[in-house]
Amino acid sequence: MKQPFKAVEVSDHVYWVGAIDWGIRDFHGYSTEQGTTYNAYLVVADKITLVDTVKKPFKDELLSRIGSVVSPQEISYIVSNHAEMDHSGCLPELIDAVKPEKVFASALGVKNLSDHFEFDMQLIPVKDGESISLGNMSISFVETRMLHWPDSMFSYLDADAVLFSSDAFGMHLASSGRFDVDVSGWECQAAKYYANILMPFSHLILKLLDRVGTLGLPIKTIAPDHGPIWRRDIDKILGLYSTWARREPTNKAVVTYDTMWESTTLMARAICDGLAAGGAHCKMMPLKAIGATWSPSCWMPVP
Repeated sequence: MKQPFKAVEVSDHVYWVGAIDWGIRDFHGYSTEQGTTYNAYLVVADKITLVDTVKKPFKDELLSRIGSVVSPQEISYIVSNHAEMDHSGCLPELIDAVKPEKVFASALGVKNLSDHFEFDMQLIPVKDGESISLGNMSISFVETRMLHWPDSMFSYLDADAVLFSSDAFGMHLASSGRFDVDVSGWECQAAKYYANILMPFSHLILKLLDRVGTLGLPIKTIAPDHGPIWRRDIDKILGLYSTWARREPTNKAVVTYDTMWESTTLMARAICDGLAAGGAHCKMMPLKAIGATWSPSCWMPVP
């Protein structure tokens, strides 16, 4: 049977085999007005490895994309960077279909996945700094606890200098283009994602950025679990994360209000005009407009 969905080549040994969710508009309370992607990656090594899976309804799309490169039954290893359902929802069914030799996750990932599902095989915990051999190349692991779940981790493929970054450096944005070079205006969605998902952990983001720098790993590609894959704009997204994580105040203000007979609107306008006269960049936020036309997605510092 001809495969309706095709994989996309990311590097010499890596293919994107994820799914595009064009229609989702509410992601557990997060407004996803431009949809999202559930990214998964196939590493074609001596031990063929799948990094992350997809939300359960998209299992067949994942299998179809894998099948455009290799038979899914050729997968030896599965790596789960994060146990949340949008990345592990079809994992039990995939294990049943593929019957991999081993499934790896962080120690807390093994616990969380085992709490969510029943598996017929033992999941293997990996430690921070540990590596596994794929035969002709290796994958190493960096624990990123609380970015944004306790089980979160990064995986790094040495042969192609690809960092699989789980939910870090991602965004909710459905697109036919898989790479940063294919997507324009991504900065607002990246800022919105950081503000909603990662801002509470900004102090950990700064430590992570420092650690990635001290590890000295060459990074040619950052492959997150949502949104475009970073090739051209790696320095830009890393710089934005550094800016956002420092949470330095800027000369901006939001005037939030609600009104019945518009008298409060007049007061809010006067306040906003006064702030603007004092040099602040002010924006009005009428509560009745939330969820309709007003969007805060560009209100973090972006170029």
